[in-house]
Amino acid sequence: MTDARPLGADEATFITVVRSGDTARFALITERYRRELQVHCYRMLANYEDAQDMTQETFLRAWHKRESFEGRAALRTWLYRIATNVCLDFLDKRNDRTPVPAELPGAGSELSYLQPYPDRMLPEDPQESVVARETIELAFIVAVQHLPPRQRAVFILRDVLGWPASKAADALELTVASVTSALQRARVTMREQLPGRRLDWRSSATHELSSDERGAVRSYIDAHERNDLDGLMSLLRDDLRFAMLPDPGTVTTTAEEAVDGWLSGGLFQHGHDDWRGITTTVNRMPAAVLYLRTPDDPQYRLFAIAVLHIVDGKIAELTGFDATGKPWLDLPLTL
Repeated sequence: MTDARPLGADEATFITVVRSGDTARFALITERYRRELQVHCYRMLANYEDAQDMTQETFLRAWHKRESFEGRAALRTWLYRIATNVCLDFLDKRNDRTPVPAELPGAGSELSYLQPYPDRMLPEDPQESVVARETIELAFIVAVQHLPPRQRAVFILRDVLGWPASKAADALELTVASVTSALQRARVTMREQLPGRRLDWRSSATHELSSDERGAVRSYIDAHERNDLDGLMSLLRDDLRFAMLPDPGTVTTTAEEAVDGWLSGGLFQHGHDDWRGITTTVNRMPAAVLYLRTPDDPQYRLFAIAVLHIVDGKIAELTGFDATGKPWLDLPLTL
């Protein structure tokens, strides 16, 4: 696999390290790519913990394959190739990493293994295509999971990372014609899964939250802390899409029905009405981290993460993640 480019400083240094067998310098050189490789694995797998594991497996496999690197491709390209195939091997062995039909009619498919991705773990360079907001939001990550694994890899390499067909074909050991065909099929599926969304993944993308988004997540937390059910209801659109993972069932509901459902489930009732929250961002989206204190507990304990998609100042989609008892995303377990 070649990039038709002169040998760069990273590549020359890496070859020297390979020849010396210096594990410490090997780790130092490859570590700078960890965050972007982890995002790549996350797009492939939709699961933060799996992405961490597969990134580590990428570095282990790179060490074992180090003598195969000859500098004809950029070091980044070589590592992406390994990471992609690590993810494909993982998916080949797992039959629980594909969307399954939803139990509720019209709810589409469920992705019980979906996990949010903390923004603080994204690559720091905002110009990198790997951090474009439109390609890390939950809706995009879920849509990608509807692609067969190899088609998924082609789509991410070609349309997200912008690789030419020949480079993607080399990485996946496919023909250029096969890559072109797979990409065409993938684009059709993505249009079906993301109706009305911007589908030009390689043009300029926004990164910062809007004032509407910042205001909505603050108001969402405030409504919890004050047990203001009317205020909470006023934040929700009447065509709210709601899911609470890992429970099955994404539903479209009215604001009143959503709040009534949370009440009937025991939330905002005695023993489940003492809330605190902190704002954060995951998947370049506003999120509320909710903590609950029960009457016999002196501390507020991590309860859930609510990831919000805001449209015109209101919550159009709310994806909740049960975080009870989990040391998750390095969030504080108690407040």
